[in-house]
Amino acid sequence: MQIKYGNKIQRNFRTASALRRAYGDRRAESITARLLVLSDCATLSDVPTTPPERRHLLVGNRAGQYAVDVHDQYRLIFVPDHDPVPQREDGGIDTDRVTAIVVIDVLDYHPRRRRR
Repeated sequence: MQIKYGNKIQRNFRTASALRRAYGDRRAESITARLLVLSDCATLSDVPTTPPERRHLLVGNRAGQYAVDVHDQYRLIFVPDHDPVPQREDGGIDTDRVTAIVVIDVLDYHPRRRRR
């Protein structure tokens, strides 16, 4: 798949050292591994849905975005880079026809539990 980077994070992905500075050694190593898997896949449907990548569609305020696991609770978040996004007859995204993505963030989007 073709991979682009959103404006917000583009500079973090220019070099390996920039990636390490932005995300730390361990996360940078995992991000690099995930990007290799993504780039080796012809379509989004080829990206494994089982660990370690665990591609999954996000919901709620992140509807239409996908994520793959990075490290701990951190996820590499991306969207299809198609206009319009390929759709199935049922209205869902046709992952068999998604051949390009834009990485938009790396973060832990999980809500924090409050300690009592």
